[in-house]
Amino acid sequence: MVHLAVPLYLASASPRRRELLTQLGYHFEVISVQVPEVREAGEAPVDYVQRLARQKAAAGLHACGGHGAVLGADTIVVLGERVLEKPKDKADALAMLTALSGQTHVVMTAVALASPQGMALRLVCTDVTFRTVSEAEMQDYWSTGEPCDKAGAYGIQGRAGKFVKRIEGSYSAVVGLPLLETDELLQDLLQQQAG
Repeated sequence: MVHLAVPLYLASASPRRRELLTQLGYHFEVISVQVPEVREAGEAPVDYVQRLARQKAAAGLHACGGHGAVLGADTIVVLGERVLEKPKDKADALAMLTALSGQTHVVMTAVALASPQGMALRLVCTDVTFRTVSEAEMQDYWSTGEPCDKAGAYGIQGRAGKFVKRIEGSYSAVVGLPLLETDELLQDLLQQQAG
């Protein structure tokens, strides 16, 4: 178990991000933050996802009184120029899955690390290609409850994994936390603390 010189916090309620950070072997605690996930008018998807990750990390650092290092992350699904957020209801989820069926989309995950040393950020973009998904499969998938709280109305680590024909990039980033880049951020901080 790796301990930083200051407490490490994860500013996310996502069990998937918790599991991924645990895989890296760092000791951390989860901290609750409230950041409105609203895209600004004209905001490019790449700017939106990075802003949210920074805001979550900054809110976490504020919540712990500035005494710690806080990871904030955000993941969005982008199809063409459309950002597919968490679905509002069944109709919204089915519309998203219909749009993704047989297409390649981009999953963008930004992870930010806020600490007394400042803010650092990594952005990971992964191409995900879905096979053609039938209406019946989409209905069945909705009935599992899995799509409700996920960007693009699917979770690659769950039952929707069978819809994925090809992935080019980071699997862990699609799940919600890029392992390589998150570790790089934390290792950089460890080196700064040692120096």
